[in-house]
Amino acid sequence: MNQAKATQARKADHLRICLDEDVQFRQTTNGLDRYRFIHCCLPELDRTEIDLSTLFLGKRLGSPLLISSMTGGTQLAKTVNYRLAEVAQHYRLAMGVGSQRVAVENPQVVDTFAVRRVAPDIPLFANLGAVQLNYDYGLEQCLQAVDSLEADALILHLNPLQECVQSRGDTNFRGLLAKIATLCQCLPVPVIAKEVGNGISGAMAQKLIESGVSAIDVAGAGGTSWAKVESERAEDELQRRLGATFGDWGIPTSDCLVSVRSVAPTIPLIASGGLRNGLEAAKAIALGADLVGMALPFLQAACESEAALHGLTSLLIAEMTTTLFCTGCRDLGILRSAGVLQRL
Repeated sequence: MNQAKATQARKADHLRICLDEDVQFRQTTNGLDRYRFIHCCLPELDRTEIDLSTLFLGKRLGSPLLISSMTGGTQLAKTVNYRLAEVAQHYRLAMGVGSQRVAVENPQVVDTFAVRRVAPDIPLFANLGAVQLNYDYGLEQCLQAVDSLEADALILHLNPLQECVQSRGDTNFRGLLAKIATLCQCLPVPVIAKEVGNGISGAMAQKLIESGVSAIDVAGAGGTSWAKVESERAEDELQRRLGATFGDWGIPTSDCLVSVRSVAPTIPLIASGGLRNGLEAAKAIALGADLVGMALPFLQAACESEAALHGLTSLLIAEMTTTLFCTGCRDLGILRSAGVLQRL
């Protein structure tokens, strides 16, 4: 099997495993269960006044939701991506696509990512693995990913654990900070540094910011474990057991948020990693996030129907609105600054 076909097969495996197998963190939670909002019995607000709109990298959003990077490269992935993009356009959400390496290697599958025609106004984020900068990728391939998507930013995902567990994974991460810095200087769109579910610490965020990234997606532990995903598709016993051992490895999402905000008070910050409802999204915003990313809930709904996607999005928005109302916060800025979240 050539490289392009192997990458395409891997993407199909990832979709199937995430939907059908038990690959969620079990011992490690996203950490948001350690926080509780202080209920306000008299909000002095009309619920219709609640404003969830926000700005991210200069783009106006209807609510602080990001449909996180998931998939591409297969016909099912195309259906999923187009459904997600249509919903993002309808509710004015941000959206990231899955790794576009498969499209760089095989231009015939570019259309499985190319959702701009159904989502002309949303912030849309291209996506490549940072480690590919050590495997013959450079500005040309990054521009290809951005241009084919008509993207507003490029996500560089950081996935050392996944690459360790993946059969024949790319594990040379040496010198990447310098290459990321060069890319940030040359690329005409902002670069977002994102983990894939094991978290970004404050110390690492500081190094990434110094390298020139414009935003951080902490993508902490507590949701889908890519060590477990790769363990499910391992080709030998060693890789399978390695994935099982490290299945709960990582920094909980809430700890990442607190850590990054302590060293970078103003960096645009995305909270993702195991968030499953609007109440958890509101907790992440109160801890300092600007956007909240979710993947699995949107993937499951997109594979069910367009109606399921609309139902999920409406529920998430209603849950966030109710949280703001019942804490006496008219908008997201007040939620972040009002001291309404307490650690248990």
